[in-house]
Order: sequence, then structure tokens, then C-alpha cells
Amino acid sequence: MTSPSLSVIILAAGKGTRMKSDKAKVLHEVFYAPMIHHVINATLPLHSLQTVIIIGHQKDEVEQSLVSFSVTCVVQKEQLGTGHAVLVAEQALSEEADTVMILCGDTPLIQAETLQEMYACHQKSGAKLTLMTTVLDNPTNYGRIVSDTNNKIQGIVEQKDATAEQRRIKEINAGIYCVDKDFLFSSLKKVGTDNSQGEVYLTDIVKLAVEDNLAVEKYLAQSPVDVLGVNSRIELAGAQNELQMRRNRTLMLQGVTINNPQTVTVSPESSIERDTLLEPLVSISAGSRIGHSCRIGQGTLLQDCNIANNVTIGPYSCLSGTTVAAGTILPPFSKT
Repeated sequence: MTSPSLSVIILAAGKGTRMKSDKAKVLHEVFYAPMIHHVINATLPLHSLQTVIIIGHQKDEVEQSLVSFSVTCVVQKEQLGTGHAVLVAEQALSEEADTVMILCGDTPLIQAETLQEMYACHQKSGAKLTLMTTVLDNPTNYGRIVSDTNNKIQGIVEQKDATAEQRRIKEINAGIYCVDKDFLFSSLKKVGTDNSQGEVYLTDIVKLAVEDNLAVEKYLAQSPVDVLGVNSRIELAGAQNELQMRRNRTLMLQGVTINNPQTVTVSPESSIERDTLLEPLVSISAGSRIGHSCRIGQGTLLQDCNIANNVTIGPYSCLSGTTVAAGTILPPFSKT
């Protein structure tokens, strides 16, 4: 699918105080890459006109991490809220764009298929604004979706501004929007800072659209985990586990046996052929290639290795930059 009139904005200016780190939040690695890389990769199948990254905290380090991507970085000099962050991108957007998709750089679990489906729904509906939502059993810290009796969205209320009744709402704002570009920037210029944080909330554009009787749609993400943000080391570990299991599920569906997959990590660029068995605590990375009908023993570490077919590697081996011929049997604790 191509999107010749779509521009993408990714918000990545925040510090992430709950991470308790000197490093910008979006630079924390999850499953072999900074979390913002996962977000950018999820947008690539949209084939948008451009991708604009809003940077701020540790802007030089964040920008340097993005040199391999075709993106434009724009600096938010003052942290005045998500709405203000989008406003600073206005001049960087292509005049050819009529729709803007907005995402957060701390949502590494978002999947390309979800974004493609949301954008397709937005185009089909003709809405001025489409908001991604999901339902959580524990919606604490997320903005709540306020809807009328017909399930039509009326607005979003942030956790800090919500009443006790509103905090019981389980449908939350996933923080991903498709918005008509002209409406987006005209409405943001009307948004004030009358809230507990004294910031320009991007979420306020939903209320403005409703007040103007413009078409506003919700896209309900069926898998809540896809849209969860990472705000702490605990959530970072959860994201790591989810991406690790997605990778292992794919390998198992392709014919690889993985004993205790929760303990096995295989980097995205590494490859394993069918009928190979991975025992617990195996780590395979750096573009390693494993042939078919191999057995990789428990606790083995393989980095940048080329393992031919029918190879057995004994437990707790550590191989780096090694080529192993077909039919080889390596004893436990082998090292290269």
C-alpha cells in the first residue's frame, strides 16, 4: 500500500523521568534496537511522503541514532506538551500531505499491520480525525475515552484531570492519530493550557472536532499489548519479552523447535532453518545463520556464526565469528 498524501510524525522529545536514567527514553534498547527504531520500522510499509521526528531531550544523541533512517528531525526546544510538539513540526511537513499520522516513540510493540489497517479505515470513513483506542483491565496512567450513549467519542480526559467516575472507564487513548492536516494545525493553535500540567495537550483536538460537528472515528486495536507505552524499566522488560516471543513464534511456525521459548533469544537478522532444535537459554545474534537439522545445546551463545546442516553444539558453548561444517559435533563448553 502506498500513501502519497500521508506524513508521519513521531514524538520523541521527552526525557522519561520514570526510567530513572540519564539516557533519553526512546534510546533505551528493546530486542536489539532502540525502541524508537521499532516504531519507525512499523511505519515503513505505509510508504508515507515523509517521517518527522520531534526531538528534545538529548537531541544530538537521538538524532545520531537515526542516521540510517530517511527521517527529518525537528527540535522541540521547550517541553510544553504533546500538542506543542506537533505544532513545531508544521513547517517541516510537505505541502503535498493532506493527512498526518501521529505516534509516540516509546511504543515499540506497535505493528505495521495495525497502522496500515487504521489508515485504511481513516481513508474509507472520510473522518477529519481517527483515534486509535484499546481496552485495558487496568487503565491507570492512560487518558480515558469519553463516549456518548451511541459509543461516539466525545473527548479524552487525561488521568491527572479525570474525575473518579471517568477513571473507571477502561477504553483508553492509544496515542496514535490520523488527522486532516489543515484541521490538525488550526485546532492546535486554539488549544490552551488550562489543565493540571499547564501544557498543550494533543488530545484536546478531539474535543474541538466534536464541538465543530466534524467526523471523528475510533479505531479499536484488538491487541492491547501492541499499543502499550514504555515508561519504566519494568515495562521495558515486558516489551523485550513480547518482541522475543513474537520472534520465537515466527520461527516455530517455520519449523524450528524451541524448548522453553521464554528463555531463548534470536535476533531479527539471524536465520534458522527447519528441524533445528534450540534448547533453553540459547542466544543467537549478529546475523548468525543456522542450517537445518541442527541441535544447539542449552546455554549456548552464537554471534555472527555460520552453522551448516546437521551440526550439534554441546551445552554452554560460546562461538563468535565461527563457521562450522556440516555434520560437526562440538562438545559442551566449546569456545572460539
